[in-house]
Amino acid sequence: MNSVESNSTIAGSDQESGSGPLKTWRGLPRNLWAVTLTSFLTDISSEMLFNLLPIFLFSVLGIRTSLIGVIEGTADSAASLLKLASGWLSDRVGRRKPLAVSGYALSSLVKPFLYFVTTWTGVLAVRFGDRLGKGLRTAPRDALVAESVKAEQRGFAFGLHRAGDTAGAVIGLGIALGIVINQGGVGAELSRATFQTIVLLSMIPAITAVLVLAFGAHEQVSKPPVTTSPTSPNRDVRPQVGGRLIDNRPFRFYMLIVVLFTLGNSSDAFLILRAQNAGLSVPGVLGMMLSFNLVYALLSTPAGVLSDRVGRRRLLSAGWLIYVVIYLGFALAKAGWQTWLLMLMYGVYYALTEGIARAYLADLVPAHQRGTAYGVLHAAIGITALPASVLAGALWQGVGTWAGWGPSAPFYLGAGFALCAVLLLYFMPIADPLDNREVRGV
Repeated sequence: MNSVESNSTIAGSDQESGSGPLKTWRGLPRNLWAVTLTSFLTDISSEMLFNLLPIFLFSVLGIRTSLIGVIEGTADSAASLLKLASGWLSDRVGRRKPLAVSGYALSSLVKPFLYFVTTWTGVLAVRFGDRLGKGLRTAPRDALVAESVKAEQRGFAFGLHRAGDTAGAVIGLGIALGIVINQGGVGAELSRATFQTIVLLSMIPAITAVLVLAFGAHEQVSKPPVTTSPTSPNRDVRPQVGGRLIDNRPFRFYMLIVVLFTLGNSSDAFLILRAQNAGLSVPGVLGMMLSFNLVYALLSTPAGVLSDRVGRRRLLSAGWLIYVVIYLGFALAKAGWQTWLLMLMYGVYYALTEGIARAYLADLVPAHQRGTAYGVLHAAIGITALPASVLAGALWQGVGTWAGWGPSAPFYLGAGFALCAVLLLYFMPIADPLDNREVRGV
């Protein structure tokens, strides 16, 4: 794809000539509200459980960090091909909603089995089922969001979606924290009985989420791609309308960068274990994660709006540079309160990257290829998550007779990979009309 001048036209089936950004929250499309509320409820359920899962594995079941890395990485990677297939299928049939609803339903069905697990293999089976559900729903859901709004609103839309998702995490963590303190006090350790109570309560929002999406969202019918004139200067790229997705050079380059970054971005379970290693109690870890999600929720929408105005690559670069600082901080942390402060910064990083990375992908490809493109994105992340998490666990506690390099090693590695990703992002083979300069291709 050739470099794009600042006055280039923008292609996409979900745009109309002369359309401007939404002026009021009242004008937001129904689909965006339905998907956001679904993610909000789902994260209440998930965050009640999965932030405690590494502690449950480590402290209750006595599992080594290397095996925890295998569990987390395998669960994500096993679902990756399903993410790709699901996105491709949604493009093929022109329907996003059925796959998204099925994915949320599958995740809700497997969570109760955590009540009964007594071995790491049982935990792996549940995580595998939950990630399969996520793999089934994620690409079609993101495509549904992208197609429900105008191009100049994508950053706002994905930012709002991530804010709703993360607000659910705040509430879920708050509920879990209240249960842990109620059953064991402020300095409590996690017990099996406490974990089982949380599993049961998590089912209420999980089931409600499926019902909200099933009855609240409507299918967004895709139309053949058309070319229109831009109505706003806030554009990063023009999507490549013709040809195969694999021939889209900026898309390929972006996937390469994402894979490189993810190699150093092991499961957040290691952040939780590192905080506990630095001295935080179980309630302290839950409070830390609650604070992280609160920052993430508050900043996601403003960050998305800002990306619509100044360009997405700039905010992605800023977010990944913050990530470098955070991971270096985790490597050097000596006290629990330091990891808590670093997790507040982690919320800023997430706000500047999660929703914006998805909005940026929609900028790179036309509407009729977005389901597949999101499937490739999430598959690339999921597949890379396995070696990233296994490597992090091995560096921490070693493998076999090798004792590893200690809890700081995974975070030094993550900081290095993130810095390389920032440098590559600068050389994306496109022109950024917002700073009016050509970017060299590689």
